Amino acid sequence: MEENMCEENMEEVEVLEAQIDQLRAEVAELQHRQKQNLKDMTFNFRGQMQDALSYVCGQKQVGSKEEVESRLKEEVEELEEDLRRQTQMNGINLNSCTTKTLQSSSRKLVQQLSVSGHCSELVFQVEFQLSDFTGQRSERTISDLNVVMDASDLSSLGSFLSGVEESSDLLLLFRTLRTFSDRCDDRRRTFCHFQEKYPSVVSLPGGCRSEVMTLNHPELPGCVLSIHWSVEVSREGGVTPKINLLTKIPEKALQLFPSQAVGGAAEAFQSMLRILGPEAAVESVIRAVSLSQDM
Repeated sequence: MEENMCEENMEEVEVLEAQIDQLRAEVAELQHRQKQNLKDMTFNFRGQMQDALSYVCGQKQVGSKEEVESRLKEEVEELEEDLRRQTQMNGINLNSCTTKTLQSSSRKLVQQLSVSGHCSELVFQVEFQLSDFTGQRSERTISDLNVVMDASDLSSLGSFLSGVEESSDLLLLFRTLRTFSDRCDDRRRTFCHFQEKYPSVVSLPGGCRSEVMTLNHPELPGCVLSIHWSVEVSREGGVTPKINLLTKIPEKALQLFPSQAVGGAAEAFQSMLRILGPEAAVESVIRAVSLSQDM
């Protein structure tokens, strides 16, 4: 019986030793990853920031603790100010950025980057590989670009995003997102302005960010005018607002456009767009509907 107990104890010891070895291997792997992450952090900075991070990470001594903290604070403040200026200029706000080194040698560095942020209300996440080649001629290339965006924006941006992922043109991506976002903001401001100015006529069924604004005459059920304002993006990154007037007018409401057939209302609106511009053309239609309430 004692012999059986000894065998059971030995088996338990062997199991525990195997678990200890596994934990040691996991700890070693985590330590290795930590060192690699620290190298990545210091590699991406220069000057005082690199010295300060090297000190914090215990890689080298570059002065007293107070001196290092002072340098680090100055560098962070300069980076924050630079980031504010960049955000004001390009309209891109970055929330996070992670970097993982895939390959590192004296002549080649390959990193996997993941960046998330927003441009106005347009939320995005971008992943790509950044390769740096050093030698007689330094070169930096971007590959494996992948863009993730809110599903509500994919109807306008789907073709463009497919093209930019194929070409890995990161600059074109951000430039087009800024332009697209600006045009969407123009539409949102215009819709909200008219809803506040003419609350009895204007409604936004899909909210301020939607593409449709409807105009309803309270005394003429079934009389509906819709402003459809889309922002189209070509595969090459061209951003084009398109505004159309859609009509659903019963016989009683033909006095809204006395000189035009119902089918000519859309053409008349396009003429006003070319002459007056979007806001003035839209307001002309709204005022026509508003004035008809007093008839």
